[in-house]
Amino acid sequence: MDAQGYKWVRWRVWLCRIVALLSFGFLLIVFRWFPRLALLARCCPCPLALADFVLIRDTFGQQHMVEVLTEEMEEGSLELLGDSEENGEWRDTVQLYKEKKTLLRYYLFEGLRYIWLDTRSSFCRVSVLNDDWTGKDLHGFKKGLSQSEQIVRKQVYGPNLIDVPVKSYYTLLTEEVLNPFYLFQIFSIILWLFDEYYFYAACIFFVSMLSIGISLYEIRKQSTTLHSMARLVTKVTVLRSSGVQENVSSEELVPGDCICLPKDGLLLPCDAALLIGECLVNEGMLTGESVPVLKTPLPASDRRYISEAERKHALFCGTQVIRAKGGGPTGAGGVAIVTGTGFYTAKGSLVSSILYPQPTNFRFYQDATKFLITLGILALFGTIYSLVVFSWFDMNWIEMVIRALDLVTIVVPPALPAAITTGTIYAQHRLKKHGIFCISPPRINISGKVSLFCFDKTGTLTEEGLDVWGVMEGGPAGFTEVVSDPRLLSPGSLLSGLACCHTVTLLQGQPVGDPLEMKMVNSTGWSLQEPGEDGGVLDAEFGGHRVLAVMRPPAMPLPFHETPASEPVAIVQRFPFCSALQRMSVVTVACGGCSVVAFMKGSPEMVASLCRQDTVPPQFSSKLHSFSSEGLRVLALAYKPMDKCANLSTIERGEVEQDMFFLGLLMMKNLVKPESSKVIKMLKTAMLRTVMVTGDNILTAVNVAKSCGMVRSDEVVMFVEATAHTTQATATLRFYMEDGEGSVVTTRDVYQGDFGYHLAISGTSFAVVCDHFPEHLSKVLMRATVFARMAPDQKTRLVKELQKLNYRVGMCGDGANDCGALRAADVGVSLSEAEASIASPFTSKTENISCVPLLIREGRCSLVTSFSLFRYMALYSIIQFTSVLLLYTMGTNLADMQFLFIDLILVTQLAIVMGRGGPSKELSPRRPPANLLTLPVLGSLFIHICMVILGQLAALFLTVSQDWYSPLNSTVFGAANLPNMENTAVFSLSGFQYIFVAVVVTKGYPHKNPLYRNVIFLCLLLILFAAMTYLALYPGSLFIKVLQLYDILDFNFKMLIVAVAALNFLICFVVEMLIDVGILNCLRWLCPRRSTKKQYKRLHSLLCHPHAPSWPPLNQTLYASVHTATVTVR
Repeated sequence: MDAQGYKWVRWRVWLCRIVALLSFGFLLIVFRWFPRLALLARCCPCPLALADFVLIRDTFGQQHMVEVLTEEMEEGSLELLGDSEENGEWRDTVQLYKEKKTLLRYYLFEGLRYIWLDTRSSFCRVSVLNDDWTGKDLHGFKKGLSQSEQIVRKQVYGPNLIDVPVKSYYTLLTEEVLNPFYLFQIFSIILWLFDEYYFYAACIFFVSMLSIGISLYEIRKQSTTLHSMARLVTKVTVLRSSGVQENVSSEELVPGDCICLPKDGLLLPCDAALLIGECLVNEGMLTGESVPVLKTPLPASDRRYISEAERKHALFCGTQVIRAKGGGPTGAGGVAIVTGTGFYTAKGSLVSSILYPQPTNFRFYQDATKFLITLGILALFGTIYSLVVFSWFDMNWIEMVIRALDLVTIVVPPALPAAITTGTIYAQHRLKKHGIFCISPPRINISGKVSLFCFDKTGTLTEEGLDVWGVMEGGPAGFTEVVSDPRLLSPGSLLSGLACCHTVTLLQGQPVGDPLEMKMVNSTGWSLQEPGEDGGVLDAEFGGHRVLAVMRPPAMPLPFHETPASEPVAIVQRFPFCSALQRMSVVTVACGGCSVVAFMKGSPEMVASLCRQDTVPPQFSSKLHSFSSEGLRVLALAYKPMDKCANLSTIERGEVEQDMFFLGLLMMKNLVKPESSKVIKMLKTAMLRTVMVTGDNILTAVNVAKSCGMVRSDEVVMFVEATAHTTQATATLRFYMEDGEGSVVTTRDVYQGDFGYHLAISGTSFAVVCDHFPEHLSKVLMRATVFARMAPDQKTRLVKELQKLNYRVGMCGDGANDCGALRAADVGVSLSEAEASIASPFTSKTENISCVPLLIREGRCSLVTSFSLFRYMALYSIIQFTSVLLLYTMGTNLADMQFLFIDLILVTQLAIVMGRGGPSKELSPRRPPANLLTLPVLGSLFIHICMVILGQLAALFLTVSQDWYSPLNSTVFGAANLPNMENTAVFSLSGFQYIFVAVVVTKGYPHKNPLYRNVIFLCLLLILFAAMTYLALYPGSLFIKVLQLYDILDFNFKMLIVAVAALNFLICFVVEMLIDVGILNCLRWLCPRRSTKKQYKRLHSLLCHPHAPSWPPLNQTLYASVHTATVTVR
């Protein structure tokens, strides 16, 4: 994000005020539309240190202007912060100006506070002051801040509020009216009043006010809802350095505050790190995951604290602490340190993404703007022509200007932006009926252009719950036979490990936790007990250690067990599962504290690497390969006796998880959901690429990919293995076959479903390829179907790398570990029970991926509808523009009520119901276009415009060629010449044109239901056609008077007008059909064929070239060069 400083120039400010006064405030309106222009007009560039304003260019290239604010600091605040090196940043913050007072300089941008740091000579996020805190630093705050320290920190960090402003109706009305669209409407109404179109102006004014009223109500309703969701103010107990506990408002919280968590929980008003006790937290608001999560204390390590990396120890704003226990000051709750406040929290970040969404770089909206500019240029030429015509009639200059400007209101339809959103509104309503909720409607159109969809595995492609398939003990001598039921295991370390190594907890007497761990614990038959009010009893039973939970074996041992029954085991320390570490561990003690044993479970590869190698069975790799290839979820377990005299409550994770003894393997069966295979087949038939992104083992992921149809049975899988750069060796890359053979695979037919092989890559290898082998990255992304052992940040990076290849990327996940990828994707779908989750743009209540093709079909339907409405509104403008120019030439115009009939009765109703047609039942292999400025679209518009002009010219020439025709009075102009024959003929024909053009531009197959399925639209077409036929053939005296029509008595002539309209419709309809089948493609030979701009298509062409070198190089070790370059596709 770039920032440029500006400061006031007094004479410029006064000059702008004078010009604004002379222009009756118009300059201020222009400044409102173009803030950068306002800044350049009144200010001059200067160093950031002296700036009154900052011009910010964000990562999307958009510019924003913000004002630099100053705040006086209290005397002595520097001394309160101390003189240590850690507080150097603070001192620079408040010591910028040392004149007569100490000032803090900052600005607010998108809710975030940026403060001036002199050492960095820039404005930085205020969170930079605590970005480098380590676990040890956080534990240093356990005694609490003093009152004075809290006041200074609040001045620097600001209040702990996620404040979404709710503007008053007056403010909203002012902003809405100053919108260019409504200013254009006001200009048009004033113009019509001068032109004596009183009734028409009154109707448009009424419709505009109704539209503004509805818009204001919806905007205020949405902002009120978001305000109530975002704003959270509650009472929190804070520990001060004096040892006193204060009950303060959550607005007063600052990073570093020590808060006491009540045992019955609370709704968290900030981000915090848990230091003492355990918490059961519902994070559904952030992740959409309904299963409560157990949080454990953060160790006092020297590692930098990052909340996303330490999720098992981090408490997030907006989440509900259901219960806290085990170590608060009162012995019942928990203790946490505030790490983030306001918009610098996880909830604040998500609210910010709603308030300030990433701009949708969608070609359709860009082309629509360009087309509006083209219409504006057309209006300019029409204005010049009309001025020439008016000069023939000796009109005064005021009337000439009014009528010339009237053309601008006709050619540039102000309702166009609203009209093209109609299809999106209908699609959003239909999606809601199917349980798919959307918080970003523009993404619906984008979903129609998705070319690649990524899927999480567990809970998305496969069932959420896993069933225990079997366990197998292992040791130096090898593995034993598979035991299908863990209860059949003899009492020992493996059975105890299965029963204890978890984070399952009790909520109202019922066990809750990760579904996998729940299945594992239940399979052992052991029961969970947690300390109650008399927790000291359990502590005494287990040697005085602070007990977190007790696992007790069944009261009645199985009769065939020869060894004595297992003893109860107490869990005294937990190190929760971490995606980055791929493991978890617990420390347990036996009754009386006579023995201490640590257990660890996690991915087999990780567990084996942390075990003593002499305890790992020789057949470990082959067994793991065998089970994973069968699609089983495999976990490994290990144990280690610990020193009884060690302080188990403060022992560090690194000390526990080393030199372990290998115990065995736990195999769990994860069944593919029945809908997954059908959906994957449907997407592949529609030429949509599908990719699996999972945190599971790579062989298990490959098996699931085969089971759900991502990889066909006749296709092979090649593995990508990359090792990172070290001080001893350079980074390497290797491709090898699934079966270890080195058979040659051709590079033809690269698209998924055609090429004969797929790549599978792990998260570690993916990171190495990104960092050290950029020349191979794009090719790997083109071929890879399975991405396994992917951490959350790696999933996000994958989505962004695919987008760099110009894929429109969709992502479907359960919302837990996929939040980053869901938000980074063009279309993110979270499978959640929540009605609307801010984890992704779309939330589906359906527990399977059947929502994906439905969303794509609705997106395609919405996009096609937007195209149809755009073309219809453009042709509507041209039809009316042609009518007015022809009648201007003849010395007349359309009547006031004729304009009203056309705009409100014909066009508005047709535009509203045109988008009601639903999506096609099937997904077509061809995606709808998103580019308006293409040969078919422009060619279609050009031909229809020509037909419209010819039709109206034919009606006019037929009229003037009749024997009974009498010319107009050339001494008067416009309404004074009404009614007349020319007006009636042109009005009758153009009325039919408005109707049949709606039929011609309405697309059906293959992305939308046929026109006859849109019953309301079809009925309206018939009614309006009947109405126009009546007005053309048998207009009654009432309509003749109201619409100011000329009563033509020649019935044959009126039938001829209807026949011309029918011929006009037939030609346009046939032309549109021919364009749909590609008749205009024959014109492409006139210009050289341009290469596609999409990187993945260009790369496809390059790899499929007959003379392209064979890739990937099988069974060859590639080394990273010192200077690597990204692949260039020509």
